[in-house]
Amino acid sequence: MARLPCRIIKETQCFLAEPIPGIKSEPDESSACYFHVVVAGPQDSPFEGGAFKLELFLPEEYPMAAPKVHFMTKIYHPNVNKLGRMCLDILKDKWSPAQICTVLLSIQALLSAPNPDDPLANDAAKQWKTNEAQAIETTRAWSKIHLLGNVILAF
Repeated sequence: MARLPCRIIKETQCFLAEPIPGIKSEPDESSACYFHVVVAGPQDSPFEGGAFKLELFLPEEYPMAAPKVHFMTKIYHPNVNKLGRMCLDILKDKWSPAQICTVLLSIQALLSAPNPDDPLANDAAKQWKTNEAQAIETTRAWSKIHLLGNVILAF
């Protein structure tokens, strides 16, 4: 079994000791490079009241390579496709050796400010551009429908 890099251990200890408000993240019991994440829908956003499960995996090249992150909970968002992949620049061409906390905060910010001009889900982006009120209503409905049942969030 490969030795776990000190950086991953330190980052894990840091966010377990000082959790980010609205985000719960825990390493998997079988792999310290795989994390279970739940992000609460940010206050005053169409996602408020929702809870979204994500998977975060740190590749062997981390921190020189970005983590792999995707939504497990269905979400109506112009920057997240049906498979849960997201269009987030810091996970792609704008990656720098950031910490896991920075990635999680960026995902939380993406929920606060959808960007239909850089879409991954074209139908949602089109609705956000042509009828934002309807897009917000659809987002709220999806957030309620796909709310994580039986998940107790201690934010």
